[in-house]
Amino acid sequence: MQNPLETNKQNAIAFYRTAYLGDPAEAVALYVGAEYIQHNPLVGNGKQAFIDYFTDMAAQYPDKQIRFLRAVAEGDLVALHTHQTWPGNDQYVTMDFFRFDTRGKIVEHWDAIQDVPAESKNGNTMF
Repeated sequence: MQNPLETNKQNAIAFYRTAYLGDPAEAVALYVGAEYIQHNPLVGNGKQAFIDYFTDMAAQYPDKQIRFLRAVAEGDLVALHTHQTWPGNDQYVTMDFFRFDTRGKIVEHWDAIQDVPAESKNGNTMF
Protein backbone atom coordinates (compact mmCIF):
# COMPACT_ATOMS: atom_id res chain seq x y z
CA MET A 1 0.00 0.00 0.00
CA GLN A 2 1.26 3.48 -0.88
CA ASN A 3 2.27 6.03 1.74
CA PRO A 4 -0.70 8.40 2.43
CA LEU A 5 1.58 11.45 2.23
CA GLU A 6 2.78 10.41 -1.23
CA THR A 7 -0.81 9.71 -2.31
CA ASN A 8 -1.89 13.15 -1.09
CA LYS A 9 0.96 14.81 -3.02
CA GLN A 10 0.01 12.97 -6.21
CA ASN A 11 -3.68 13.83 -5.71
CA ALA A 12 -2.95 17.51 -5.08
CA ILE A 13 -0.96 17.69 -8.32
CA ALA A 14 -3.63 15.80 -10.28
CA PHE A 15 -6.37 18.03 -8.83
CA TYR A 16 -4.53 21.22 -9.68
CA ARG A 17 -3.49 20.04 -13.15
CA THR A 18 -7.00 18.84 -14.03
CA ALA A 19 -8.66 22.08 -12.91
CA TYR A 20 -5.98 24.40 -14.31
CA LEU A 21 -5.97 22.75 -17.72
CA GLY A 22 -9.72 23.06 -18.16
CA ASP A 23 -11.77 20.42 -16.36
CA PRO A 24 -12.50 21.78 -12.89
CA ALA A 25 -15.73 19.78 -12.51
CA GLU A 26 -13.79 16.55 -12.99
CA ALA A 27 -11.12 17.75 -10.56
CA VAL A 28 -13.74 18.41 -7.89
CA ALA A 29 -15.54 15.12 -8.53
CA LEU A 30 -12.33 13.10 -8.18
CA TYR A 31 -10.37 14.91 -5.49
CA VAL A 32 -12.56 17.15 -3.28
CA GLY A 33 -14.29 16.08 -0.08
CA ALA A 34 -17.72 16.99 1.27
CA GLU A 35 -16.73 20.62 1.81
CA TYR A 36 -14.28 22.97 0.12
CA ILE A 37 -13.02 25.98 2.04
CA GLN A 38 -11.29 28.57 -0.14
CA HIS A 39 -8.86 31.22 1.14
CA ASN A 40 -7.99 32.85 -2.21
CA PRO A 41 -9.94 36.15 -2.08
CA LEU A 42 -10.68 36.00 -5.82
CA VAL A 43 -12.53 32.67 -5.56
CA GLY A 44 -15.76 32.01 -3.68
CA ASN A 45 -16.14 29.33 -1.05
CA GLY A 46 -17.38 25.89 -2.04
CA LYS A 47 -17.12 23.48 -4.91
CA GLN A 48 -19.31 25.32 -7.40
CA ALA A 49 -17.48 28.61 -6.93
CA PHE A 50 -14.21 26.79 -7.63
CA ILE A 51 -15.67 25.16 -10.76
CA ASP A 52 -17.04 28.50 -12.00
CA TYR A 53 -13.74 30.33 -11.45
CA PHE A 54 -11.61 27.73 -13.25
CA THR A 55 -14.15 27.31 -16.07
CA ASP A 56 -13.98 31.06 -16.73
CA MET A 57 -10.17 30.98 -16.52
CA ALA A 58 -9.96 28.15 -19.06
CA ALA A 59 -12.24 30.04 -21.48
CA GLN A 60 -10.27 33.28 -21.15
CA TYR A 61 -6.77 31.78 -21.13
CA PRO A 62 -6.81 28.40 -22.90
CA ASP A 63 -3.08 28.46 -23.68
CA LYS A 64 -1.75 28.85 -20.15
CA GLN A 65 0.78 26.30 -18.92
CA ILE A 66 1.85 25.01 -15.54
CA ARG A 67 4.94 23.23 -14.33
CA PHE A 68 4.99 21.52 -10.95
CA LEU A 69 8.37 22.03 -9.30
CA ARG A 70 7.95 20.77 -5.74
CA ALA A 71 5.41 18.94 -3.63
CA VAL A 72 5.82 18.68 0.13
CA ALA A 73 3.48 16.77 2.44
CA GLU A 74 3.20 16.84 6.20
CA GLY A 75 0.28 15.62 8.27
CA ASP A 76 -2.91 16.51 6.42
CA LEU A 77 -1.27 19.27 4.31
CA VAL A 78 0.34 19.34 0.88
CA ALA A 79 2.28 22.34 -0.47
CA LEU A 80 2.89 22.79 -4.20
CA HIS A 81 5.43 25.12 -5.80
CA THR A 82 4.59 25.87 -9.43
CA HIS A 83 5.69 27.94 -12.40
CA GLN A 84 2.85 29.27 -14.53
CA THR A 85 3.23 30.75 -18.01
CA TRP A 86 0.27 32.67 -19.43
CA PRO A 87 -0.46 34.14 -22.87
CA GLY A 88 1.88 37.04 -23.59
CA ASN A 89 4.60 35.17 -21.67
CA ASP A 90 3.38 36.49 -18.30
CA GLN A 91 5.05 34.27 -15.71
CA TYR A 92 4.10 33.58 -12.12
CA VAL A 93 5.42 31.57 -9.22
CA THR A 94 2.78 30.08 -6.96
CA MET A 95 2.68 28.37 -3.62
CA ASP A 96 -0.50 26.40 -2.97
CA PHE A 97 -1.46 24.63 0.23
CA PHE A 98 -4.14 21.96 0.41
CA ARG A 99 -5.65 20.35 3.50
CA PHE A 100 -6.90 16.79 3.16
CA ASP A 101 -9.60 15.04 5.19
CA THR A 102 -9.19 11.57 6.70
CA ARG A 103 -10.47 10.00 3.46
CA GLY A 104 -7.71 11.62 1.40
CA LYS A 105 -9.92 14.30 -0.15
CA ILE A 106 -9.06 18.00 -0.45
CA VAL A 107 -11.19 20.18 1.83
CA GLU A 108 -9.29 23.48 2.12
CA HIS A 109 -6.96 25.64 -0.01
CA TRP A 110 -4.62 28.62 0.46
CA ASP A 111 -2.30 30.18 -2.11
CA ALA A 112 0.18 32.95 -2.82
CA ILE A 113 0.95 34.16 -6.34
CA GLN A 114 3.81 36.41 -7.44
CA ASP A 115 5.08 37.72 -10.77
CA VAL A 116 8.43 36.24 -11.72
CA PRO A 117 10.72 39.28 -11.53
CA ALA A 118 12.99 40.25 -14.41
CA GLU A 119 15.90 40.72 -11.97
CA SER A 120 17.02 39.26 -8.68
CA LYS A 121 19.42 41.10 -6.34
CA ASN A 122 20.63 37.77 -5.00
CA GLY A 123 21.03 36.06 -8.39
CA ASN A 124 18.69 33.21 -7.46
CA THR A 125 15.63 32.25 -9.44
CA MET A 126 12.13 31.82 -8.03
CA PHE A 127 12.40 28.14 -8.88
